[in-house]
Amino acid sequence: MDTITVPAPADFHVHLRQGDFAALIAKHVRKGGFKLAYVMPNLKPPIANTDQALFYKAQLESIDPTVQYLMTLYLSPELTPDEIWKAKAAGIVGVKSYPRGVTTNSDGGIESYEAYYPVFAAMQEAGLVLNLHGEVPSNAASNTCVLNAEHAFLPHLRALHAAFPRLRIVLEHATSRAAVECVRSLGATVACTITAHHLALTADDWAGQSWHFCKPVAKFPDDRAALQEVIREGHPRFFLGSDSAPHPPHTKATAAPDHPCAAGVYTSPILLPLVAHLLESFGALDRLEGFVSSHGRTFYGFPIAEGEHGVVLRKTPGKVVEEKFIDGEQSVIPFWAGREIGWEIVEN
Repeated sequence: MDTITVPAPADFHVHLRQGDFAALIAKHVRKGGFKLAYVMPNLKPPIANTDQALFYKAQLESIDPTVQYLMTLYLSPELTPDEIWKAKAAGIVGVKSYPRGVTTNSDGGIESYEAYYPVFAAMQEAGLVLNLHGEVPSNAASNTCVLNAEHAFLPHLRALHAAFPRLRIVLEHATSRAAVECVRSLGATVACTITAHHLALTADDWAGQSWHFCKPVAKFPDDRAALQEVIREGHPRFFLGSDSAPHPPHTKATAAPDHPCAAGVYTSPILLPLVAHLLESFGALDRLEGFVSSHGRTFYGFPIAEGEHGVVLRKTPGKVVEEKFIDGEQSVIPFWAGREIGWEIVEN
């Protein structure tokens, strides 16, 4: 096929940052082919209540009002059952859980899930989604590090699903065969996002290469194969959440002991062509619409509108990804910079 039309692509996990940096980043959602963005709340300070989420949404809409922004709250001690119902009334869609210290701006993350059971009960009744960063902190005593932190988290996912079987839960940015099999084994209310970059990378690609370093880190070739297999199968509870996470170039290029490089891979401005390129590479191009659109929209309850104008991709051998995106004093280097990508957007 030389052209593909994808109806209503939706990115169910994206970081749009704040301030002047957001003015550059938010415009890249649409540039990358997407009209719906599920926005992460780990700002400084985090988006911890409904009023803050609505204020942030208004800021994003002032940058690009053509994108539908679905807002989330940061799971923290100030989040109460009453606030969950307020969030529901205001159109907030989910709550994001970050284990303390495992990724960008997670210093205020949680240490015990049981303490939040009243909040989860309210979410279950209100219909909000619980989004889980599926890792535990590194711990020498338990032999836990970045390579097995996701595997060590999975018992928490099982326990949460058992305690709240009607609560919709999304295990975010899975990187391992163990995570894929765990989500497969659970009920219809448990889903999983997969990033574009984890379909391409393994541990060899980020070891010594800061531009490919993210949390959770890419794992072994067999883990990457499991992600590809579940997409090729067309499993309806696995869908795209890019975890596109931009950082200024100087924060990615550093590796000093007191200033480790920032964790995050930035894919937003090339996202739909990149996903098409990768799915084609492992024989799953026919699953593109389900993976980037219908599966996630069905799970979240935002179906494709009748008559929705699709995004048209054209096969373009030799197309090269831009080296850098710049807006005034702000800049960001994308994943796949300078490399050939087999598709481009011709109608958006």
